[in-house]
Amino acid sequence: MAFHNVLIVDDEESMRHLLAVILRDHGWEARAVPGGEEALQELAARDYDLVLSDVRMPRMGGLELLRRVREGWPDLTFIAMSAYGSHDAAIEAMKAGAYDYLSKPFRPDEVVLVIRKAEERERLWRENRRLRRELASEYRIDNLVGASEPMAELRRQVARVAPMKATVLLQGESGTGKELVARALHDLSPRAGFPFVAVNCGAIPAELMESELFGHVRGAFTDASRDKRGLALEADGGTLFLDEIGELPPPLQVKLLRFLEDGEVRRVGDTRSQRVDVRVVAASARDLAEAVRRGEFREDLRYRLDVVRLRLPPLRERPGDVPLLAGHFLARFARLRPEGPPGGFTPEALEVLLAWRWPGNVRELENAVERAVILCDGPLVREEDLPDAVRAPPGPGQPPLAGDDLSVKRQARALEEALIRRALERTGGNRTRAAALLELSYRALLYKIKEYGLGGGEP
Repeated sequence: MAFHNVLIVDDEESMRHLLAVILRDHGWEARAVPGGEEALQELAARDYDLVLSDVRMPRMGGLELLRRVREGWPDLTFIAMSAYGSHDAAIEAMKAGAYDYLSKPFRPDEVVLVIRKAEERERLWRENRRLRRELASEYRIDNLVGASEPMAELRRQVARVAPMKATVLLQGESGTGKELVARALHDLSPRAGFPFVAVNCGAIPAELMESELFGHVRGAFTDASRDKRGLALEADGGTLFLDEIGELPPPLQVKLLRFLEDGEVRRVGDTRSQRVDVRVVAASARDLAEAVRRGEFREDLRYRLDVVRLRLPPLRERPGDVPLLAGHFLARFARLRPEGPPGGFTPEALEVLLAWRWPGNVRELENAVERAVILCDGPLVREEDLPDAVRAPPGPGQPPLAGDDLSVKRQARALEEALIRRALERTGGNRTRAAALLELSYRALLYKIKEYGLGGGEP
């Protein structure tokens, strides 16, 4: 969204004139007033997209003006200005709801950059609100698809836990829908109108993780040219979803524990903390208790995260849900074909879907159905429309069942080891490519290679 009308509030006439010239030169309509009372009169008389106000002014100061703006025009963007030496007042304005602040004296390009950033933030906010309306039904609890008892129990637990602030740990294999459950917890909670911020702890380099999660101040390190809020602050009022929490580097585990205990964030290079109100939902495909025993995860952090644990069942434990999920995805991918989706599956295709053990769980099934919809040229999805891996009968190269052993835990380990072996063989031992095929983080793959004694291959 592009701003059109900007209201400048400053008791110095020269500053009002300078800002008006800068803004008009860059295409914004600018009107300037000398104080807070005049600003409120302007806001009541005309529509504005942005208020650019000094903090220190006689009569009504910028902080009081900000408070009145938040009451009367809660969606209006507010940027504070402060002279050198009044940094604390600018910070107070940020805490009170200002989007950003400018320190006087400033260069014209700094003013333009801050306003452009505010425009982009507003555009993203509006786009997010539009998408939330369009996808409002996508994360309803009813869309945790499945008629099996494990899924019925999961839906009951989500509905019971969602209104609480308690930290939730989602335990489940890759592809079981942990983010879907996290979003359902958010959307069914009183925090639904606030941000849902997801971060994959295994996808961000360890040296950048603290800055991404907690933010940094300008000059904290090389390339830190501007302040950064961090994802925890972005989630203020809402939910912070920490996916693959077992991959969090040990130094960050300490800082996360302190954040969970104190509810405060200290940005890299900052000397003060900021209070943040977020509900934390964490997820892990790894057994955190086993990671604690191996010395790879802090026990006190595990206890802090594991206040409420929800287990997401793998698809092989609920094969009766496969036809329901396949039909659900079939309807979703209707947009891929101008003539509409196929009317269903042939009996042979359904037999194949039911026979496969789905090591990639629901995500693998979703991808298989999407591919089938794209390739299908008839009224029904046929066996040959499904991926080769799904249609291949069990053989020497397939993940085995360990004899007649019915232990889910032992069978799952045997399957995992076989899949890792196959991925390493397919990539010639290249672990980076194998991790991508397996949809694991690189560090998780190294851990599992060591666990199963597979070794070898190029890192």
